[in-house]
Amino acid sequence: MTDHSAFDVAHLANVELLTPEFEKSLWFFRDLLAMRVVAQEDDSVYLRTWDEYELYTIKLTASDAAGVGRTSFRASSKEALDRRVAAIDAMGLGDGWVDGEVGTGPTYAFHDPDGHAMALYYETQRYEAFDEDRPALTNQSSAFPGRGVNARRLDHINYLAKDVEANGQFLANALGMRESERIRLDSGKFAAWWFHFSLKSYDVVYSDDWTKHGNRLHHIAFAPDTREDILKAADIFLENGIHIESGPHKHAINQTFFLYVWEPGGNRIEFANAGARLLLDPDQPVVEWSEAERRKGQAWGMKTIETFHTHGTPLV
Repeated sequence: MTDHSAFDVAHLANVELLTPEFEKSLWFFRDLLAMRVVAQEDDSVYLRTWDEYELYTIKLTASDAAGVGRTSFRASSKEALDRRVAAIDAMGLGDGWVDGEVGTGPTYAFHDPDGHAMALYYETQRYEAFDEDRPALTNQSSAFPGRGVNARRLDHINYLAKDVEANGQFLANALGMRESERIRLDSGKFAAWWFHFSLKSYDVVYSDDWTKHGNRLHHIAFAPDTREDILKAADIFLENGIHIESGPHKHAINQTFFLYVWEPGGNRIEFANAGARLLLDPDQPVVEWSEAERRKGQAWGMKTIETFHTHGTPLV
């Protein structure tokens, strides 16, 4: 593993989601999650969660199939960006500099060993609230919507990978990410691997793709404020015909209270983080779960259903 003292990457910044049901997916994020549309270009709409400090959180793009497009991360400084670009170049996975998207400056595009498109930037535009969404508190980016699920921020992304170990090593060496938890199968291989940038217990996850297709998405997750928000979200999705796949339950791994649904385009969306761990120990040991331990399922709630292990986007 690499030296993780620099904290060169600040956080997961935004994700491009692909959808074959563009208008329905837009309704899901805009109306049910209370996200605000901030820009539209060609076949894409840019939306933000209500307490996102940057201009946008999700780029929703019309496509023939569901899945994930480009995931972007923000570097912690210009110097940090240069260090990470050099590390990625040395691994032979860089795609070069491109123009930034809405509200972002010069951006370095690259991909992981599985083929997932990624990007890294530093310069960014902070969101400026208008009169209609100006917050009462000056330490908030915009007003609390008070409707729908009230998704506060993007929390993490979970990719499906042909090779969990190769992609995890890439995160550590290219982005300086630190591992928090992992599942080791009886064969010795990893079934899943959790990584984080700072004090959150995880920001990026790789899970084994049983199809070995490559470049697929397991889910993205949004963080509401409380468990009650997640319980309310389940009722909202029930009333609006959204497929509830699993939950609300509590994960054993990283202890998040969660709800999984499929948005109308087919991508799995999680609502989580209420009660999740913070890793304050700078020498935090990695938690490793055995195959036998994972067979026990969640911390509490129903056992994980079969589609959680078989459904990913694009469909195969």
